[in-house]
Amino acid sequence: MTDQQHPLNTLKTSTLDRQLSLAKTSLTIGKNWAKTGLSGLFLSKEQKAQQKNAFMQEQADYLAFELGKLKGSVVKVGQMLALYGEHMLPPPVVSALHTLDDKTTPIAWHLIYESLQAQLGDKVADFEIERTPIGTASLAQVHKATHKYTGRQVVLKVQYPNVANAIDADLAVFKRLLKITGAIPQTKSLDDWFDEIRALLHREVDYRMEADTTKRFANHLMNDERYVVPTIYDNYSTDRLICMSFESGIALNDPQVLALSQDRRDRLGQSAIEIVIREIFDWGEMQTDPNFGNYLVRLDENGHDKLVLLDFGAIKRFDDKLLTIAKNLLIAGYHQDKSMMNSAMTGYSFFDDLTGKPKDDVSDVFLLACEPFAKSDVITQQLLDERGHYIWSKSDLYNRVMIRTKNGMTSKEFALPPKEMMFISRKFIGAYAMLSTIDARTDSNKIIGKYVI
Repeated sequence: MTDQQHPLNTLKTSTLDRQLSLAKTSLTIGKNWAKTGLSGLFLSKEQKAQQKNAFMQEQADYLAFELGKLKGSVVKVGQMLALYGEHMLPPPVVSALHTLDDKTTPIAWHLIYESLQAQLGDKVADFEIERTPIGTASLAQVHKATHKYTGRQVVLKVQYPNVANAIDADLAVFKRLLKITGAIPQTKSLDDWFDEIRALLHREVDYRMEADTTKRFANHLMNDERYVVPTIYDNYSTDRLICMSFESGIALNDPQVLALSQDRRDRLGQSAIEIVIREIFDWGEMQTDPNFGNYLVRLDENGHDKLVLLDFGAIKRFDDKLLTIAKNLLIAGYHQDKSMMNSAMTGYSFFDDLTGKPKDDVSDVFLLACEPFAKSDVITQQLLDERGHYIWSKSDLYNRVMIRTKNGMTSKEFALPPKEMMFISRKFIGAYAMLSTIDARTDSNKIIGKYVI
């Protein structure tokens, strides 16, 4: 176990403790910057550049590690910046913040057990609980357990103590930190962005709501054998604890998945992306967290592999107006028709406030982002296989979208991404990473064809 993996024996949950921790982190980084400035006085220009890049990566890694220890909302905001910070933060900082999507430092067992006792009372004795977590995140830790009386294997997702109460204070601290650094312009867009993050986090720490959402998605998918959704056990679930069935599977990037035949990987990819489209077109709500850890693959010897869906906390519901716009954007993307895309953007304040080239640039970005869902006769044939299916790993789509986005963001008219679109784009970024990793090829007609007729 590395230093960064040793369990935390304390968890800073008070506003003062968390503010002091961030202040200490900022002070340490500031002192180190001063030291490196002095040490570089006699270096050449090239040597100074190399020293600066290496030092920035080191300090960015340190920052991400300290944020990971704090848990809670601070980590969530760091994860958001990792996804949307390419155009406003140095690459080493973005790279380090991306590590917050991985397993964060676990909390020591005695603290977790205290939380389990607080939520379950005497019923905690009904389980044999494994002390080593099978999952750690910014808001909760997951432990596998066996129900003593039925032998049923379950998982207990227990929220870290008091993180729910720290959300508002965390966001205020992080926003002040951004203001001090000047990394992001302080605009109404930033206020709206933080308001949306705050609302999402308050929903995400409400485990009764997550349990209900899990049941709702299980109902959506009950007749589709491609998916597995855990069963919720209400008698052992509370506002801060979810007890659900343990669902076996392996990670999406497991070598066994990557070694599957092309057809089997294609079916898994098709299943994963169809969920995204159905969330927009059929259900009107989206699981916005694209973390790989939220999905498992259950292999089947007959090739009928299943996608296990694990986490329904970061759910965002969309109103009819936004859903109509999102649907029309995807339909325009299916046809790769710029006039349709411009029309689809009408009626949404972020787009309506743009004029001339900035609006034209945004239209181009959306057209490019919709490329995997476009019909085969309007896509560069090099990106399609012999069946006319889109080759995600060959497309370099993410980099192409980011380059075009950066070019469009040079206008003073452009601010932060609109809060509603932020969560949709976050999900699509995750889908791109997922399908590229398993080298899936998908059929756009099967994905979106029925919605464009």
